[in-house]
Amino acid sequence: MRYSIEGGSLPVVICQLEPGETMISESGGRTWARGDVITEASSEGGAKKVLGRVFSGESLFMSRYTARSSAEIAFASSFPGRIIAIELAPGRSIICQKGAFLAATAGVSLSIHFTGNLGRGFFGGEGFIMQRVTGPGVIFLELDGHNVEYELAPGERIVCDTGVVAMMDETCNMDVQVVKGLKNMIFGGEGLMDTVVTGPGKVWLQTMTVSQLARLIIPHIPKQG
Repeated sequence: MRYSIEGGSLPVVICQLEPGETMISESGGRTWARGDVITEASSEGGAKKVLGRVFSGESLFMSRYTARSSAEIAFASSFPGRIIAIELAPGRSIICQKGAFLAATAGVSLSIHFTGNLGRGFFGGEGFIMQRVTGPGVIFLELDGHNVEYELAPGERIVCDTGVVAMMDETCNMDVQVVKGLKNMIFGGEGLMDTVVTGPGKVWLQTMTVSQLARLIIPHIPKQG
């Protein structure tokens, strides 16, 4: 399967399929297709994985797209940002924010990943439940805003605003910490909690999320009535 990622800050991944090749996405994830492509709904793994996908922010069923001849299929990002392609070896997993999964080759599986405790879920911004995507196969993930990658050494930490962590290797650990000092909490403008990711492994950070953009826009929306 060959692919190209185009479109700058409003990206789309365009995949060239050979006869018999199959891709999966969340339900209705395809943006366009050219050629003879069969689309079918699939539970992709049974009831347990279906429930896991729902809790991790994905649709109840997945869509499978199988080429019956040489064909093209495209998946567009739903928010300004970046589409990242990662090739996962058998058994390798990546942990990402809810809703980041865009599409993948057949063989990739999605499940839920609990970040560890309720404190992370209520205050960490990334959520108590994240997505675990496991190979083998090529996955395409949509991340918000501009993205920066860091390779963390064992024990090395990076401290982030809540909601900034878009994705990380499964070898990383994520936790939250309370901002020190009452004055910093009240007047510092950084919030009550920080997200802390500890290596080893790679972490992907994002500069803007949908929720952040909404908070900036809402005060400027005229009130009706």
